[in-house]
Amino acid sequence: MEFSLVSAKPSPRAAAAAASAPRSSPTAARLRGRRFRCAAAAKGEQVFGGRKELTGVQPLVEALPPAARAVVELAVVAAAATAGYGLGTKYGGGSRTAAVAGAAVLGAASLAGAAAVNSVVPDVAAVGLHNYVAGCDDPTKLETGDVEAIAKKYGVSTQDAAFKAELCDLYASFLYSVLPPGDEDLKGNEVEVITKFKSALGLDDVDAANMHMEIGRRLYRERLETRDRDADMEQRRAFQKLIYVSNLVFGDASAFLLPWKRLFGITDSQIDIAMRDNAKNLYTSQLKSIGRDLDIGTLIEVRRAQLAYKLSDEIAADMFREHAKKLIQENISSALDILKSRTKAANSPTQVIEEVKIVLAFNSLLTVLSKHPQGDRFVRGLGPISLAGELDHDRRAGDLKILYRAYATEVLSDGPLDNEKLIPLNELRNIFGLGKREAEAIISDVKSQVYRKRLAKCFNTELAAAPSKASFLQNLCEELEFDPELASKMHEDIYRQKLQQFVADGELSKDETEALMAFQVRLCIPQETVDAAHTDICGQLFEKVVKEAIVSVDGYNADRRDAVRKAAQGLNLKKEAAMTIFSKAVRKLFLNYIQRAKAAGNRIEQAKELKKLISFNTVVVSELLADIKGEPTATAEPATSSTTSEPETTESEGEDDYEWESLETLKKTRPDKELKEKLDKSSQKEITLKDDLPLRDRAELYQTYLMFCITGETTNVSFGTAISTKKDNSEYLMLKQLGNILGLTRKEAQDVHIKLAEKAFVQQAEVVLADGKLTESKADQLAKIQKQVGLPDEHAQKIIKSITTTKLSSAIEASIARGQIGIQQVRGLKEANFQLDSLIAEPLRETIYKKSAEEIFSSGTGEFDEEEVYVKMPADLIINAEKAKSIVQDIAKVRLENALVQAVALLRQKKKDGVISSLNDLLACDAAVPASKPLSWPSPGELDDLYCLYLKSIPKPEKLSRLQYLLDISAEKAGQLRDAASAGTLPVASQEEEELAF
Repeated sequence: MEFSLVSAKPSPRAAAAAASAPRSSPTAARLRGRRFRCAAAAKGEQVFGGRKELTGVQPLVEALPPAARAVVELAVVAAAATAGYGLGTKYGGGSRTAAVAGAAVLGAASLAGAAAVNSVVPDVAAVGLHNYVAGCDDPTKLETGDVEAIAKKYGVSTQDAAFKAELCDLYASFLYSVLPPGDEDLKGNEVEVITKFKSALGLDDVDAANMHMEIGRRLYRERLETRDRDADMEQRRAFQKLIYVSNLVFGDASAFLLPWKRLFGITDSQIDIAMRDNAKNLYTSQLKSIGRDLDIGTLIEVRRAQLAYKLSDEIAADMFREHAKKLIQENISSALDILKSRTKAANSPTQVIEEVKIVLAFNSLLTVLSKHPQGDRFVRGLGPISLAGELDHDRRAGDLKILYRAYATEVLSDGPLDNEKLIPLNELRNIFGLGKREAEAIISDVKSQVYRKRLAKCFNTELAAAPSKASFLQNLCEELEFDPELASKMHEDIYRQKLQQFVADGELSKDETEALMAFQVRLCIPQETVDAAHTDICGQLFEKVVKEAIVSVDGYNADRRDAVRKAAQGLNLKKEAAMTIFSKAVRKLFLNYIQRAKAAGNRIEQAKELKKLISFNTVVVSELLADIKGEPTATAEPATSSTTSEPETTESEGEDDYEWESLETLKKTRPDKELKEKLDKSSQKEITLKDDLPLRDRAELYQTYLMFCITGETTNVSFGTAISTKKDNSEYLMLKQLGNILGLTRKEAQDVHIKLAEKAFVQQAEVVLADGKLTESKADQLAKIQKQVGLPDEHAQKIIKSITTTKLSSAIEASIARGQIGIQQVRGLKEANFQLDSLIAEPLRETIYKKSAEEIFSSGTGEFDEEEVYVKMPADLIINAEKAKSIVQDIAKVRLENALVQAVALLRQKKKDGVISSLNDLLACDAAVPASKPLSWPSPGELDDLYCLYLKSIPKPEKLSRLQYLLDISAEKAGQLRDAASAGTLPVASQEEEELAF
């Protein structure tokens, strides 16, 4: 239950209003100190208190009925008037006036007394009502006529203030007694009992609502006054129940009759919580009446109760589904207890299936009723149930699978699988919340068990007699709807189990082999599958024998040899399978030798480990291989060589071998016949490390042993000197055997020899050609080194040229940096057949090109040859022509303006030759990048002087014309200057004469 309703703190105004209720009111005084009690189970005095006693004139009023009370009152008044009249006559001197006055005075006094008696009649009526109701054995049986009869008895109205106050007090007491304590739930009949009692009292809704609010104030004050947390929680729950019952009693009118929010500061959501929680508690008790039989009458009654409790359909549906899940889980728990119990054996499967069938029947009934034509009258939430999504579903998934498997086993073990069996299985899967794949896996497993039992039953009878074993097995799979692929897998497993059982003693007898053949034929097992099973199972035993033979401390003796031959033949292994197993074991040991060789401290130790590998291959592996093949050891080598001879070399490989015949190390791996007969003991070539190590590692190991063959073993002597102590050409034959073990082809082994020879020649040649110059004496020295190493002339010349080219390239780069190499030197190198692209880097070639272009624009000739600059020079320097053109144009644009500035500066310095050279450079830049408009200069006179000086140098007409355009000199002025030049009257000439005279 949620307690946010009463746990919220009221507003100050609401708290003040609730606390300011009069504590000394009759209703509050009567309720104070009274505990909650059930009015239906208590007598009137227990609910309303004891009987009230009459005081004063009240007993007299109680004794007289209304009519008698009126006659008495008239008689008393008349007697009083008569007495007054007599007294007035007696003491008034016999005056009539005095007599009348006396009668009037006593009559008025008697009337006042009668009025006082009538004023207590409502109080007497209220006491009478209280005593009557308190005296009832069952207050709930009070009728409206009883209250009206009491009012009539005393001659009062039910709306009289005192009588109405008593009605309110009685209603409040009854209401307070009907509401259960905070720790108890509502019974469900409270609204009906309260409504009936209110109607019996004849109270209107306004007065009754005030009593509800009075009780609310009472509970609210108790909650504020208590300091006990449990008591506070109890008062909160009681307050929630008061809100719920009150709202149901007054219905829609409760919105304005019951000001919960104004008086107690609670919100609409808190009121909704109180309504929801109490309705859920009442509805929960109603749901307990619904069992697995799902009686329609009960479903209708529970639906009516839901509507009466004002519970929403959504919450009601959720609660019903939870109730249905609990019923299902009870059956599931019972079935699981039976399955897991060890004391129940005989009837356990039947009881388990019965529990599951109850679950299925209940779920089916829920599904049918959810589609009933009158389903609107039924309880909400009808429909199939699923346990998926429950908080503990993952934890219970294993148990649900066990139960599902048990039911599937029971269903599938009885005949073929049809829709009648499949539908309940699918329904049960949905109920348990299992995934489709999980259920299919369980069903497949159960089918597998059923198929295996059927197969075992008919193996030696029906299956053995069947003319077509495949058809019989196919029909059996179709009958059980079992996947043929899974059946084939099962057949393989059966065969493997039998094979493993037969080879437990280390070999297969004839009877066992025939039995295995029968299994293969009857179960239609392919030969490939049989071979794979033998390879796997028998191979493990064979591998164990081989490993023991290989690592035996006593070596490969006769006992080990007999064990290997027995295992190879007795386990009925194919030669290919035996070879595969043997190869795997041997290669693993080969790799161990390789690892130890790599971990060795130096090259000599590495070579020694590799030498052990070669010896192991020759002494142990080769003999074992011959025994596995069933060949005599003496003839093992010819057989091996015939089956594993090196692949025939192609024509190109043969030419390559011939070319490298001069290599001394390569010739030594092919010893003469005498040495070969002496050392070349039977050495297998079938098992190699080609697929276990990369080529780079294999070549490196081969090279390590090759270096050992060349240098031999060394011994350290005094002063840090090492001398060679052992050097035998027979090591080269072991080198060849190592190449076979490493899986190197003739070409790959030859490449190692070539690489080592070239490396040795390069090291010595770099020392000889340290200065980069190849003299005649150095050439003779290199020829001797070449002969020692055994390199062919062509390869030696390539190495020499590479070294000299590298040295020359460094020298050229230094010269370019110093500006000593230009386009002419580059063309000289090209004519000498040097590869410029490898000799000079491209950035350096571009630098040479830029420098050559700048020289053209600063030569002072005024010439610009586009073919030379844009075609020939880029081709000679091996640079892109477009890029070269862009470089030249960028240089020309910058130098065009600079040339004019330089020419004016030289003009002012009166350097005539320099001016003409600058103007020629200006024209050369313009030829590379023609100007689109004349050049600007702030002093036109200086431009005229430049033109005159250039005119005096007698240039070519086209150059003079282009200079006229660039200097922005008009045609008229240019003509005048030319005429003056012809007449010898140029301004520049006169200035020169004056300077000369001076």
